[in-house]
Amino acid sequence: MLMRIIQAAQVTDVVRRLCIQANCHLTRDVKDCITACRACETFPVAQSILDQIIENYQIADENDVPVCQDTGMACVFIDVGQDVHVEGSLEEAIHEGVRQGYAQGYLRKSVVGDPLGRVNTGDNTPAMIYYNIVPGDRVHITVAPKGFGSENMSQIKMLKPSDGVQGVKDFVLRVVEEAGPNPCPPIVVGVGIGGTFDKAALLAKKALLRPVDVRHEEAFYAELEAELLEKINRLGIGPQGFGGRTTALAVNIEKCPTHIAGLPVAVNINCHVTRHQSEVI
Repeated sequence: MLMRIIQAAQVTDVVRRLCIQANCHLTRDVKDCITACRACETFPVAQSILDQIIENYQIADENDVPVCQDTGMACVFIDVGQDVHVEGSLEEAIHEGVRQGYAQGYLRKSVVGDPLGRVNTGDNTPAMIYYNIVPGDRVHITVAPKGFGSENMSQIKMLKPSDGVQGVKDFVLRVVEEAGPNPCPPIVVGVGIGGTFDKAALLAKKALLRPVDVRHEEAFYAELEAELLEKINRLGIGPQGFGGRTTALAVNIEKCPTHIAGLPVAVNINCHVTRHQSEVI
């Protein structure tokens, strides 16, 4: 079978556009969920804040400006078909797309080149890139800018197998309660269960890419998502931490096999500005 050839410049162009689109336009599922939460909210202060959130993303849509001033680190998820050959450096093409997108879109550059040296790279690179090799001859690219007000509230814990499902529930609720108003609620909660220390964290981040109106395909985990969402919203943190019944928009769980001696659980929190846009080449 002949390999399909894709030029690295095509990847750059797609990443450039997705950086701008993701930062300026929330996906429909998130908007609809916020609107539905506003209709159910009874606390006047929470109602007012949700109204402001809705007005904010409407202004961003109309004027092609960022929904949030923290335009985040560019997390790029790329599924590369095994029958595709990219001419040129795929990784550099992605970084160049981020570089161009953040410049063209007048997006804030928030990346420092060294975690302790703290010198800004000036172009929001490097991107955080997650590769996956899949069947076929297409390249699926998702850009998910991740702000750090919410990222900083994320946690991971190596539970014991004996902690079981109750241990998972307790940990997720504790993480959200400790986060309080810091991640700019209402939030989306990504939960990764299983794998290894690092895999659980990646699962939690990938969970944030799933639409907030789509539940897990397995009934057990779908029910667990619903239960956790209900309990989180009973915490009373509310929009921006001022109280109310809308602390979270969704809880998304992703899981995978793990070792007999472990039960890794990671919680990756996102604010209501849960940004991601995708395109297929």
